[in-house]
Parts: sequence; structure tokens; C-alpha cells
Amino acid sequence: MNGKERIARAMRFQLPDRVPVMCQLALGHYFLNLRDRLKPHEIWFTSEGFAEALLTLRERYRFDGILINIPGRDPDWRREVRSIEETERGEIVTWKDGLRVLLPWDDNALLEPDDPTKAPYPDFMTFDPDRDLERVDDFPRYTWGVYHTPHLPGKAPGLLRQPPDYFSRTIRLVRAAVGETISIHGETFSPFTHLMELFGYQNALMLLVMDAGRASAILDRLAEASIAWGLAQAAEGVDAVLISSAFAGGGFISPEMYRQFVVPAERKVVDGIHAEYPDLPVYTHTCGKLNDRLELMLETHTQGVDTLDPPPLGNTTLADAKRRIGDRLFIKGNMNAVEILTDDRERMFQRAREAVEVGKPGGGYILSTACSVAPHVEPWKLEMLVDIAEEYGRY
Repeated sequence: MNGKERIARAMRFQLPDRVPVMCQLALGHYFLNLRDRLKPHEIWFTSEGFAEALLTLRERYRFDGILINIPGRDPDWRREVRSIEETERGEIVTWKDGLRVLLPWDDNALLEPDDPTKAPYPDFMTFDPDRDLERVDDFPRYTWGVYHTPHLPGKAPGLLRQPPDYFSRTIRLVRAAVGETISIHGETFSPFTHLMELFGYQNALMLLVMDAGRASAILDRLAEASIAWGLAQAAEGVDAVLISSAFAGGGFISPEMYRQFVVPAERKVVDGIHAEYPDLPVYTHTCGKLNDRLELMLETHTQGVDTLDPPPLGNTTLADAKRRIGDRLFIKGNMNAVEILTDDRERMFQRAREAVEVGKPGGGYILSTACSVAPHVEPWKLEMLVDIAEEYGRY
């Protein structure tokens, strides 16, 4: 059984030959471990570079699947760039309009404003979803937050409703390389994430409290962009779509706010994708504390949950989640993404074996770290996961 078949069965509660293995890697992990062949800007800003990074480390770690978590890039992106220079901190990409991007050697890229006096976000209390969504391109921090680039050439002004063709280029490159052997997952951001990036985290949270009706209306419209990118990935033949909803955990909002704001917005996204692709698995990545909203996640119509952070970042155990939702949502994750940074070989082995043995019964489990694999996690720790799944995860 190959990786594509293995993960497909796990997502549908059919027993594969063994527990599948698939981790999401932080971009800094690619930078650090591929520095001898790819520069950070090639990974971050080119479809070819990111596809090569995804394929190279997938092969090294023998993962059953690949998450393509940034869109394909404009092939002529460098026409908008004034310079690229290497510094001790990392590469600095300076754009012709004055924006600067720092790409650290071991971490996510950072956007620096061209004019620190200019408001980086719209006014959340006067924002009109029927009028001002056509102005989101005026705020590069929003574009950066949800598409990880300061510019989107070829996109119609305003909210993204029809992704440019180059958005799908990385998917095409990866599919051409792996054929039908590896599970390929796309990613679209939750409307709630769009909201956080549009107004800034503090302002967005204040909007929820100060004007719930306006917040709900904006979330409903922001869902259009999430659906559009999800459908575009589905049209390219991805095997699943992940809804990235990092800010919907207990560290940011209460269960009541989750039900009021996140559930209807994410349900609209899931239902919007399933309206055209009813058999395509759609699942949700949410960081932090989920113990008080596991059952609420079902109301979004999602089919799986990714991360399932244990303490200290979260408060959910794999055994409890399997008992409560394991027959309705497939589970990916729960290996402590913080503690593996300092694990020795014996502890790493024990951690992965325990996750396999707890998650395995009845199917519906994919072995993974809870959140992204941190940049400085040693590769040998990931190289051992498939061996553990082969030995202890057989059905």
C-alpha cells in the first residue's frame, strides 16, 4: 500500500496496512536542512524551489503525504524586486515599492513596512464588508498574512475570488513528481484567520466584543476567499484540503465565541468545497487548547482535526480525543512539538510508539507532531517515525 492509499483510508476510517505518517514542517526547517541546495528566497518565493523542498524532505523522512501550505508564486516575481542581499540575520528582499522581507536562515519570513507611519490595518469599527473588502489590497499585511507574499500580480482587486493560475503551480509540480503514490494536501485559511490578519490580532478580538454583528458579516464575506482557494486546489486534484485555523483555540477565544464566530464561518467553507467536491476530505488545523471545543468542531462539518496539542501548548490527550470524537473525526497529530526539541533517542521512540498505539485502534489516525516541526528539530527524529509505524502500527 502506498502513502496516498494509506492516508486516504485513514481519513475515511478504513483500515490501512499501518498507521500513516505525515508531519507539517516549519518553513525554517526547510531553510536549515536544505541550505546547501536552496536559498530561503527560492523556497519562499518560487514554486519550483518550494516544490523541490517539499519533495526532498518528504523523501528523506518517507512521509506518506505532503502539505502544500503556501500558494504557488508568480514566475516573474523578481521583476518587482529591487535587491536580494545576504546578511547575518538572513536574506533581505527589498521590493521596488519599498517593502522589505527578512528571510531568517532558520525561521519564517518577516514583512517590514515601507512606511511605519502608515496605518497597517483598516479601521475595524467602520469597516463595511459590502464596500471595503474591495480595498484589502491596500493593506499588504493582510496579503502577507494569508498568502505569505506582499504582492499578488494578476489578481483582481479586492478579496480573492478567483486565484491566479500560478497559485496552483506548486501543486502541479509536486503531483507531476509523485504521481499517485503520495497523498497531496492543500491548505486554505479559515475566515477567522483572514479576520485576524486583516485587522491585526488585538483589533480583531476587540471587534468580536464591540460589534458582533459586524464581525459575523465580515467573516461571512471573508469565507468567499477561503472557498475560492479551496476549490482551486480541489480542481488540481489534491487528496484533501486543510483549513488552517490557528487562532480558534482556547488561548484566543472562549467556546461561546468559537460557536458564534468560527463555527458558521468554517462550516460555510467546508460546505462550499463539498458542494462541488463532496468526496474530498476537508479537515481543520487549530493550535492550542481544544479540550473544551472538540465536539464543537463537529458543527463546522470538518472531517478531521490536525495538531491536537497536548500540554503545555494545549490541553488535549490523544486517548481522550479518541474516546470523544475518534469515531467521527480522523485525528492527525498530538506528539508534543515542543518537547521533541530536547528528546533523546529513547524518549523520541517512546513518544512516537505511544502515539501509534493509542491512535491506532479503529483507524482514523495519522502519526504526526502536534503542530509544525520546529526548524531545529534534528532530522533523525523524523527519520525514525516510519520505522516505528511499521513495527507498532500494523493493522
